[in-house]
Amino acid sequence: QVQLVESGGDLVQAGGSLRLSCAASGSMFRIDTMGWYRQAPGKQRDLVATITSGGSTDYADSVKGRFTISRDNAKNTIYLQMNSLKPEDTAVYYCNALRSTWPPRNYWGQGTQVTVSS
Repeated sequence: QVQLVESGGDLVQAGGSLRLSCAASGSMFRIDTMGWYRQAPGKQRDLVATITSGGSTDYADSVKGRFTISRDNAKNTIYLQMNSLKPEDTAVYYCNALRSTWPPRNYWGQGTQVTVSS
């Protein structure tokens, strides 16, 4: 099992910045890709950004150039630096860890609320 604990969500004005953190604990065996997803009310959960243990990253087009994902493998922690926030970034942000076994298994955190006011 992997436990994921997110923190850093808050209410911020448009144009502001926030930094989310996700600390993982438990068995990190074959945990390679970790990432952030978000879900706005009434919408599906969408990918925000992912990062592999080697540091390769991927971003949703809507956040490219504004958000940066990073990872501290020694601390089993990932971060999401969010700049130039927009009201449409308002959502619950979830941390994800993928165990690359067969079948693959996803782990999710409890989520942290990010609200961007206009």
